[in-house]
Amino acid sequence: MTGISLHAFPGYESEAAKLATALQVQLHAVDIHAFPDGESRVRIEPVAGTAILFAGLDHPDSKITPLLLAAAALRDWGASRVVLVCPYLCYMRQDKAFAEGEAVSQRVFGAMLARFFDRVITVDPHLHRVSSLADVMPGIQADVLSAASAIGEMIAGDDSLRNVILVGPDSESRQWVSQAASQAEADYLIAQKVRHGDRNVEITLENAASVRGHPVVIVDDLISSGATVCRCAELLSRAGASRIEVAAVHMLADDTALEAIKAAGVTRIRSSSSIKHPSNAFSLTPLFVAALEEEVHHGH
Repeated sequence: MTGISLHAFPGYESEAAKLATALQVQLHAVDIHAFPDGESRVRIEPVAGTAILFAGLDHPDSKITPLLLAAAALRDWGASRVVLVCPYLCYMRQDKAFAEGEAVSQRVFGAMLARFFDRVITVDPHLHRVSSLADVMPGIQADVLSAASAIGEMIAGDDSLRNVILVGPDSESRQWVSQAASQAEADYLIAQKVRHGDRNVEITLENAASVRGHPVVIVDDLISSGATVCRCAELLSRAGASRIEVAAVHMLADDTALEAIKAAGVTRIRSSSSIKHPSNAFSLTPLFVAALEEEVHHGH
């Protein structure tokens, strides 16, 4: 096959199918077989032209080796260009060594992806001191898409959230909250966070009294342990919010974390389709379609 094709990792077939339909390209499954010793055998559909590999990298350590093998196989069997569409990109947190002897995982992982792919497309990676994904993946095209507008559209279309106030749980969330608030034509507040450990955080919010009587949506890029959201929800509940919800781009919270979030006063939790989760409420397919239009045009 020539032109452009889409290749889905196991577990991502549904989202990849939506994308393939929207782009009107052929969809193939990546076959991964696990041997008893933990090694992987990977088989792809041989293609020529541009091959788009669709694979999220939540819980990444079991996926990274098959991902690189699939990219190599696509190139070995005829693809002239290999593009990774990765809704959730792992190993972006640690951009420096915080203690003696630590590996700088962001730099290592970014350089590795740059060796195997011509382009990487992801959504709201968890970057801190490094602002550009291109700096993490030298020599290739690296695209960061934002789901903030999609969150804003979801909130704007919800009649139960009239006069809503959006709240960011920390200063890093401002970029998502401000964009979502603009899309939803809503006010927003940004809290301050002091982290004392993975599950021990302190939240303060100036003008907290302004949420009294209003529905509130806590907006964040990534929720894992849920500790930050819990502290923020408790603060908003004490301040008199009439309803507290959560909207997140990437949802990694397990059942225990979800129960804690609900116990803190959150009535509804909604997330994007970047990671398969019971809270999934909106798809990222429109973002990927827009980003890949140029690939499809040149591929055909």
